[in-house]
Amino acid sequence: MDLTVLYRGPLSSCDFDCPYCPFAKRRDSREQLRADRAALERFTGWAAGQTGDRLRILFTPWGEGLVRSWYRRALVELSRLPQVERVAIQTNLSCRTDWLAEADPGSVALWCTYHPGQTPYERFVAKCGELAERGVRFSVGVVGLPEHREDARRLRAGLPSHVYLWVNAAEGHTYTDAEAAEWTGIDPLFPYSRHPHRSAGLPCRTGESVISVDGEGTVRRCHFVRAELGNLYDGSYRAALRPRACPLAVCDCHIGYVHLETLPLYDVFAGGVLERIPAVAPPPAVPGTTGA
Repeated sequence: MDLTVLYRGPLSSCDFDCPYCPFAKRRDSREQLRADRAALERFTGWAAGQTGDRLRILFTPWGEGLVRSWYRRALVELSRLPQVERVAIQTNLSCRTDWLAEADPGSVALWCTYHPGQTPYERFVAKCGELAERGVRFSVGVVGLPEHREDARRLRAGLPSHVYLWVNAAEGHTYTDAEAAEWTGIDPLFPYSRHPHRSAGLPCRTGESVISVDGEGTVRRCHFVRAELGNLYDGSYRAALRPRACPLAVCDCHIGYVHLETLPLYDVFAGGVLERIPAVAPPPAVPGTTGA
């Protein structure tokens, strides 16, 4: 089986205090952290046993995973498995980077988000430099809030030219054409994020070759559709995998709409879908109304 797995365990604590995030500075109890660690180790054990499959794994924790040793260890261990083509995680990059020396740089990758006001610019850029020196695949991005625009421009200028800087449209924010043009000048692929994508009834890879898994092993087609397909650990999900149309009116998150078959994003991000790295760098410009 050729399968992409988005894993999100119970972890919901974060060391940042972003005003646009409901999990900012949230703390998990010791019991919650132990449960998250056990769930992740169970998932890693499952992946290690899938010797007949080809896996691509993206960790999408509600909180910050890489400040926890078990997430760093999981990425190292999974990167070394021959059946794991890619293992990546969404992170604010507040952790150290030396642990990556133990990982296979051919399969490990990071999806890094810069949060202005939460970490010094120089520290964040320095860590990006460390990743580049280690040969680790990574992308960097920001939330497209008006107050972040100059920080994003500064970041684009400070990053190595081959590093893709993406911009996520801020939730609930409407962009004028002029504002969208400014963000597109920073991220040529911003038009894909600017508007929610109409998805109802359209074919999507989720539920067929892409699944979402929680800490209990419950399998769903994606993070945004609650219907269950079975359980990862008893194998019951496999019989439910098949082509499916999206049941939602719109899809407005990159980790969801990137899998829509009506969009060309598997070609745009060929070889880097999980870590959000385009096949061509710098990416080509895109018409300003894509996905509207």
